[in-house]
Amino acid sequence: MASNPAATALPVSIDDVRAAHVRIRDAIVRTPTLISKTLSEMTGAKVYLKFENLQFTAAYKERGALNTLLQLSPEARAKGVIAASAGNHAQGLAYHANRLGIPATIVMPRTTPTVKVMQTEGHKANVVLEGETFDAAYAHARVLEAQRDFTFVHPFDDPRVIAGQGTAAVEMLEDVPGLDTLLIPIGGGGLISGTSIVARAADHAIEVVGVQAELFPSMYNRINGTDLPCAGDTLAEGIAVKEPGGITARMVAELVDDIVLVGERNLEEAVSLLLQIEKTVVEGAGAAGLAALMAYPERFKGRTVGIILCGGNIDTRLLANVLLRDLARSGRLARLRVRMQDQPGALYNVARIFDAQRVNIIEVYHQRIFTSLPAKGLFTEIECEARDRDHLNRLIAALRDGGYETSMVEQA
Repeated sequence: MASNPAATALPVSIDDVRAAHVRIRDAIVRTPTLISKTLSEMTGAKVYLKFENLQFTAAYKERGALNTLLQLSPEARAKGVIAASAGNHAQGLAYHANRLGIPATIVMPRTTPTVKVMQTEGHKANVVLEGETFDAAYAHARVLEAQRDFTFVHPFDDPRVIAGQGTAAVEMLEDVPGLDTLLIPIGGGGLISGTSIVARAADHAIEVVGVQAELFPSMYNRINGTDLPCAGDTLAEGIAVKEPGGITARMVAELVDDIVLVGERNLEEAVSLLLQIEKTVVEGAGAAGLAALMAYPERFKGRTVGIILCGGNIDTRLLANVLLRDLARSGRLARLRVRMQDQPGALYNVARIFDAQRVNIIEVYHQRIFTSLPAKGLFTEIECEARDRDHLNRLIAALRDGGYETSMVEQA
């Protein structure tokens, strides 16, 4: 996919990225890049993680927003900036605009969760709710831009934003010069465009691989000439972009070696692993790089891989669901349906088997009415907690050996 970057003049150079880093470095967190020994052992690659979820607004988006704000003229600063966003770009822009005394207006769809509206307003931004979709909010933002002479700050398709996002890669390669592969999430393409500029300026070959959710393969379609559908409820909402940028698509075509797609289960597993292993909270988009590493282990085996955990803004209820689903898949959490007779002592006898197998019972549900069993029969559904899949299988075998018809239900 990648070609010689010197063949065509690109709108962002390595000098632009380095200048952006000098410009913003005193006002952003220099997040750590650390090796994950456990993930390295699991995948066969040497895995380094850059924790951009530790930025003040919990996402790398601050970098591009701040680089843009710092290059505005005094007149533009006085009039203010505007953006359309329901996510990390809104908070990053609002935070730094407020810090610099620049008025900021953020247009969000009416469907934006209240918590995101409140977080953005907490940075003193003027939040305008308009339309039911991002496209409608974006269109309204451009109208307000023209009416009030605001400066529009695009979330990805702007050379200043792209240069700012690339500063994460500058730091990463300073901390770990030996990286030979970078796994970078792609939504609109700002982060991977900036990262690729830095990678191509390194003193050794670095493969840059983009990662998109299977449900939103917009950049994949643009680069590969495919027409895969872009729709659905993806965990990686931060990269759920239907149309990539024109500037970023050109840069990706020139500089990026490959794009891979990851499924929802890969994304869920990556979010869960990062919390369990690295004790860090990452949103679906932020976990996309690790999801690709887990989905294509042979592709990256033996490599020294850098992954940017680009954001950590995930709804706590959604995170809880992801973790519980992962427990169910691993066999540590299960719901069993056990058929037994409706008579005294029946549940006690079943519970004795759970006790003998040292499996913890969490909840018990009796079903007498909505069943096709005879009137004296019933199904009991028991939620339980085991050590692992083998432990759960031993419990099921013991129940069946005891004469109880047993099956798994609602396995994620």
